[in-house]
Amino acid sequence: MVLEKEEMGYEEREARMDQEKVVTQIKVIKGDEAFNEAYIKNPPKAFSSSAIVLYLACLVGFMCSTMNGYDGSLLNGLLANPDFKDFFNGSNAGIWAGIVSSMYQIGSVVAIPAIGPAVDNYGRRVGMFIGAFTIVIGTIIQGTTFRNASVGQFMGGRFLLGFGVSIAASAGPVYVVEVSHPAYRGVVTALYNCFWFTGSIVAGGATRGSLNLGGHTSWLIPVWLQLMASCIIVGLVWLLPESPRWLYVNNKQESAKAMLIKYHGEGSESNAWVQLQLSEYEQYLEMDGADKRWWDYRALFRNRASIYRLACNCVISIYGQWAGNAVLSYFLSAVLDTAGVTDPVTQLNINLGLSCLQFASALVGASLVDRVGRRPLLLFTNAGCCLVWIGVTAATATYDSTQSATSARATIAFIFIFGVVYAVGFTPLQALYPVEVLSFEMRAKGMAFSNLAVSAGGLLNQFAWPVSLEKIGWKTYICFVIWCAFQTVTIYFFIPETKNRTLEELDDIFSAKNPKKASLEKKKIALDANANVVNVEVAV
Repeated sequence: MVLEKEEMGYEEREARMDQEKVVTQIKVIKGDEAFNEAYIKNPPKAFSSSAIVLYLACLVGFMCSTMNGYDGSLLNGLLANPDFKDFFNGSNAGIWAGIVSSMYQIGSVVAIPAIGPAVDNYGRRVGMFIGAFTIVIGTIIQGTTFRNASVGQFMGGRFLLGFGVSIAASAGPVYVVEVSHPAYRGVVTALYNCFWFTGSIVAGGATRGSLNLGGHTSWLIPVWLQLMASCIIVGLVWLLPESPRWLYVNNKQESAKAMLIKYHGEGSESNAWVQLQLSEYEQYLEMDGADKRWWDYRALFRNRASIYRLACNCVISIYGQWAGNAVLSYFLSAVLDTAGVTDPVTQLNINLGLSCLQFASALVGASLVDRVGRRPLLLFTNAGCCLVWIGVTAATATYDSTQSATSARATIAFIFIFGVVYAVGFTPLQALYPVEVLSFEMRAKGMAFSNLAVSAGGLLNQFAWPVSLEKIGWKTYICFVIWCAFQTVTIYFFIPETKNRTLEELDDIFSAKNPKKASLEKKKIALDANANVVNVEVAV
């Protein structure tokens, strides 16, 4: 009798288990099945109290981008300021402009060996602090040049700014991408680079507003305002939660778990997002990886997958520099000269208006990274930039031969169109894509390589384009037409999609024989009554 009851109990349990495995729905998905399962089981709450606190923490990280954007537009505005150029006996084109602006890039390159130790050994927050504090020192050095008109001292300050921004610009996106909820990682990290324009707009407004003051004050006020974002980071960074991945691999697993429960799991340890990430940390994170040794860069070149990851990181970073945006960021004044717009106030008004328009466009692009995907946005922005540069070339060539007011206005219109096209795609993805394609072990040192690529591309921008604008004028833009077309083709054939996956799940994509093809593969998943994935097939 007891045996019969036990058999009946066993049969009932088996029946219940079979019932639970009954397929209740089938979905066709892009991305990883575990990610989609977590999304169905525990739909994330975008505006819960813990999510809002995490957004505010990321906002402090965004200030790293704001610092970078401020400098980019600051020098552009200063080169349109007659008092600044007279004080240092400089010009807005030619080798003088190239040397002064390039000190920032040189500082960025010199900082590269320091990025790994600062961000890996001591944590993401320490990396942001070191970068911001260095920028404070560089600003003080620049701001005190009014006493001696020393170009060397001003360039020394720019060198330190580049050094600090290189560290902060690596630590900032790494921090944001690692603390963000997996469901919102794309949008939040894409917003990081959009805040480049908050710095750019403030710089444009400061240089335009102080121009009417005249004398040293007209350029000193914008220079000292470089302290704005860096002081916010220095003052608030220690209040932020640390990256759970950094905590986990540095033997602080309980702290990592507590962070995930609080900010990703709505306070519940059983939350699917918490369980998914802890499981993947255990599976994918290397507890004794190269990130523990400041001198060890082998993880970047360990196998084909690592090299492919690093190539994607550097390619997108450098493509963002060579699409032609640097000419408009640093040498807009000289570009406008080729279109007949030479009035300093008009140039600064255009600079400020362009920054505001690009900021709005970048926010639109950031909202699309998860809906549209990374690849479509990259293809759109590169193909679009190619077409716009054709228009700029035609308009400036016409102005050069006819001095037509219509062609001058057309050039300005194309500059604004370029700003929109570039900002929708490249601005949000220049921070998001390079950092998310790297594994944890590679991430900090890989971002150092990303900065190297950006700095190398920047050095070409700083030295080549001002001289080219001075020597051959509008013919410079033909280079951008050809190069943007090349960028579009290479992105189409080689760059994988990364949306709808956790950072750890991207390991499987880059381990595939053809990462681009694997990333675009659709899957058909079968779910039971409890939203568990019970079967996965390749969708036809």
